[in-house]
Formats: sequence, C-alpha cells, structure tokens
Amino acid sequence: MLGGNCGAMRIRFTKMHGLGNDFVVIDAVGQGVELDVPRVRFLADRHFGVGCDQVLVVEPASRADVDFRYRIFNSDGGEVEQCGNGARCFVRFVHDKGLTTKREIRVETRSGVIAPRLEDDGQVTVDMGVPRFAPQQVPFVSEREAVSEPLDLAGERIEISALSMGNPHAVQVVADVDRAPVARLGPSIEAHPRFPARVNAGFMQIVDRGQIRLRVYERGAGETLACGTGACAAVVAGIRRGLLDSPVQVHTRGGMLSVAWSGSGSPVLMTGPAVSVFDAEIELPGQDVS
Repeated sequence: MLGGNCGAMRIRFTKMHGLGNDFVVIDAVGQGVELDVPRVRFLADRHFGVGCDQVLVVEPASRADVDFRYRIFNSDGGEVEQCGNGARCFVRFVHDKGLTTKREIRVETRSGVIAPRLEDDGQVTVDMGVPRFAPQQVPFVSEREAVSEPLDLAGERIEISALSMGNPHAVQVVADVDRAPVARLGPSIEAHPRFPARVNAGFMQIVDRGQIRLRVYERGAGETLACGTGACAAVVAGIRRGLLDSPVQVHTRGGMLSVAWSGSGSPVLMTGPAVSVFDAEIELPGQDVS
C-alpha cells in the first residue's frame, strides 16, 4: 500500500526492463509491502537505491473478474494510471514467479482492465484498451475533440494530438527525432496548464507508413528509453492524421515495438519484449528519508 507510518522493512524485488524502460517489480501478494513517496523515490534512485523509471507493484485482485491488481509509481513517487512496457513485464513476472499458470491474464489498473498475453516466442502482447479522444477523458482543456490542434508554449507554438491510453499523451510530429528538442520542450509540455493531470510528451518521426521513430518525455520520470503507452498513442495519432497504416513498427532508443490499431472503437495491441535482469532483497528505510 502507499502511505501510513513506515518503519524500516526488508523486501524482495525483481529488476526488469522493456526496451530499456526499467522497473523495480515488487510482489505484494506473497509478502507484506508498505510504500510511501520517499520509499518509491529511494528505490528509483540510481545512486542510493536500485534505480528505475517506475516501481511496479503486483497486488491481489480486488474483484472477481480479474487475476491481479497492477499499481505503478513513477520515479518521483507519484502513482499513475498506466504503463505499457510495465504491463509486459508484469505478465512475465507473475508467470516466472509461479503466481499464475495462465498465458493471458486480466489485470486491474487505475484506468481500467488490461489483458497482457505471454507469447510462445517470449514476446508479450498487451491489449491496451480503446484510446480516448474526448478532451475531458484525456484530460485536456479544449472546446472540441480534434485530431490535432495547436499548443502554445513560451514563445513557441506546436501542433499536438491529445489522447488517452489510460494515461494522457500529447503527440507531435517532428522531422528528425534525434534533433527534436525533447529536453527543452518536454518539461513545458508535461506541465502545460491545458493538461490538468500533466501529460506524456511524444516526439514522433514518420519513417514510412509502417514505421516511426519515437522519443517520449514521460510524466514524472523524464525521457525514458522506451514508453509503451507513448508508442500506442503515437501510432493512434499517426493513423488518425492519415500518416500511418496499421500495424506500425515503433523504433525507440531502447528497441522496437509493434503496435496495431484497426480504428475508432477498437483496442490497441502492443507487442514487445519483457526481460528480467536480477532478483534481490533491499531494506527500505523509514519515513524520515527525503
């Protein structure tokens, strides 16, 4: 759980990654775990803790129609709704640890139920659900639902597509993703007042109608080597803008994902790797950590 008065405690964890988007994965089914914001930040710290983009927590299901509950905490300690690369690692983790024998599971998240499936070749496919475009569902301050619209930054105007993949995304098309001003514009987009819950900022280069290159400045984590929901959002935005055809190969700095979407009302299917790095134990300090 998150919150409460936390004394020092020792926990088991697994370090995992999906295309370099790395995680500390904690089994809260077989062991007692209490997390607060300082503890999440400690685990995520690459100098004093383990180091990760997100902390993922596997909890027992709270309802009869799902197998597990999935909680995600960014490196800044904030809990978020969804993480696509983490979802792939989640199903790999529960299968490897013997928490389930199912190849496909139903997992409850803050934004709804997802269904990751472990494929025979070791890849993982995740049904990421149906994308949402209504401004109030992103959430995004706008008077209308649009395929794309301008967003004013300090002294600069960019064109973005705003949508939700269970978490908010703002996707823009750039000519060269290597030269895209991710570090400069990413924080300004993330904290833009038109996104009241903040937003993940995607920078997409169209290679051809079946391939893109992508960088994402993630809400609460900064730029990561790969972002699964960001890849889904970028493909959906590109298809809606008439620039892409499904399926699309998404080349991130950490590797490649395949994303398929058949159009309005259909779920997005994302396929990619999930890798376990090591298992270990760590002592979580008390609540006086800053």
